Amino acid sequence: MFRNTIFLFIASLWLASCSQPTTIQGTPVAQQRLPRIDSMTQLPQPLEIIDWRAIAVAYDSIVYDFDAQGKYWPLIWMDSTNKNFNQPTLGLYTAMGDARQGLQNNKGMFHESLATMGGVLGATLVGIDKQQGDMNYVGMLRNYFNKDNGWNIMMNNTAPEVALLGGGYGRDWWYDVYPNMLFYAIYDRYPNEAGFDTLARRIAEQFYRADSVLAGNYSHTFFDYARLKPESNWICAQEDAAAGHAWVLYAAYGKFGDKRYLEAAQRAQRALESQSENRFYEILMPYGAYTAARMNAEQGTDFDIQKILRWTFDGTSVCRKGWGVLVGQWNGFDISGIVGSTVDHGGYGFLMNTFDTAIPLVPMVRYDQSYATAIGKWMLHAANAARLFYPQYMPAEHQTIPQLAATTKGVIGYEGLVKESTFDRYKHIPAPVAQGDGPNWVPGKNPEVSQFSVYGSAHVGVFGSIIQRTDVEGILQLDLLATDFFRNKAYPSYLCYNPYDESREVTVSLPSKSGEVDLYDAVQARFVAHNVSGKAKVKLTPQGAAVLVAVPAGAEIRQEGGKLWAGDTIIDYGFDAPAETSPTRTEVPQ
Repeated sequence: MFRNTIFLFIASLWLASCSQPTTIQGTPVAQQRLPRIDSMTQLPQPLEIIDWRAIAVAYDSIVYDFDAQGKYWPLIWMDSTNKNFNQPTLGLYTAMGDARQGLQNNKGMFHESLATMGGVLGATLVGIDKQQGDMNYVGMLRNYFNKDNGWNIMMNNTAPEVALLGGGYGRDWWYDVYPNMLFYAIYDRYPNEAGFDTLARRIAEQFYRADSVLAGNYSHTFFDYARLKPESNWICAQEDAAAGHAWVLYAAYGKFGDKRYLEAAQRAQRALESQSENRFYEILMPYGAYTAARMNAEQGTDFDIQKILRWTFDGTSVCRKGWGVLVGQWNGFDISGIVGSTVDHGGYGFLMNTFDTAIPLVPMVRYDQSYATAIGKWMLHAANAARLFYPQYMPAEHQTIPQLAATTKGVIGYEGLVKESTFDRYKHIPAPVAQGDGPNWVPGKNPEVSQFSVYGSAHVGVFGSIIQRTDVEGILQLDLLATDFFRNKAYPSYLCYNPYDESREVTVSLPSKSGEVDLYDAVQARFVAHNVSGKAKVKLTPQGAAVLVAVPAGAEIRQEGGKLWAGDTIIDYGFDAPAETSPTRTEVPQ
């Protein structure tokens, strides 16, 4: 045993010093199957991947213009009521023409963090700095930290009691949890914003206290964070709130290093996984898959990722009936990949849900590359179908209000796509029907235009930051770091999926600042290119995927504890070396 250890140690030193250490070869990673994704067509038709980044940049430029001209514009205003903090904050309309909002109602107090945080995060993800001098839109978000009512977390409104009076939202747990997740994502990108450290720590403390009180029982409609008491009402129990708690607490652990947050994150994750049935309610379940994969990779846990992904995709939720990912073709339009109800009026997918499901699921494959093919295929379908929410990409005969399409200025989409309209007056429109729920909850004289979703469209930067087209139609280059918040050090990483029956060579774009790199594929567990810069050619197997990591050329490569390192950075969290000893890979004595 001692002799073998000495041999492995010498082999390790030899490999570290040889001129081409990147000839390492591990065991290729078998791909996990998700039946819902398997049922999607191999290549969506008609196929059209639009420039999502361009739409995100245009959204920010047009929507954040206080002087925008046109009916229903501008969509932004300033709220000077100073709720929670003595500063003005921004308001964005939830929907175009929303009669509940603007300066004329409640002195401008009713606006939703789903819209404003979504807009700030989306712009930031595509490289726009929202700390814009006197108009520091990042700092303005602190007004959603509801300290005046004692909850001491981010909420969907600055004054929930006003939201109730104005037709806003009551106590619905995901609305209370998700703003904190959006805030943490923004905080990751603006760590020096004044006071954000304090707010993030207070949120973590509240979530820690809540998880301690819940003690593994998340079978409630919401949690009163002021009284630290779980509550129930007419809405079904939202056990997937545990996924939101776990994600925030693990992010807080990554930021602050407090092991109490790690312990609470794992308790919440166990509470999610312990459910005997699918309790997917809105947007939180896929975050549970990401947190499970990341803790498995970084903490050595053994959470069941497959179970949570099945709950995310399959449409088997017993809480919000049929909630999941839609699959199929409606009158020749492939709508597979959009997220929402799989049963409501034949299927009803939503824009924001589709965008934001990519936030956790795309970076998840960094931590478990066995889902690279499944997530790559889903993202191809989602990137293709999501264009149909926008009036300029949907034929007029499939829209409820095509006569108002010009009012969107090309940056506001419909809230949803449905197989059969939920409104009697639109029943004649053939599927898929682009519409929105706005007329159900927006009173006043402009209910129809409220089908255009400002809040959902605000999140377009998620797709804009992740999705890049390549020189092969249908093969995307997905940025795995774009939404991997509070991560450890990582090199530029990408997911490429080949939907074709034959191998395809694709050109991958590399960051201009990276210099020469060696490309490592964590699916094949080997380096596939050496000393490349700017662009690189990569061959993809039929219906296969690659998880590509741009490693600085000549970096020292070593295996340690089931992980592969390049210098001080992990490049493969699940590296499996062949059993036999070979000088073409690095072994480190345990």
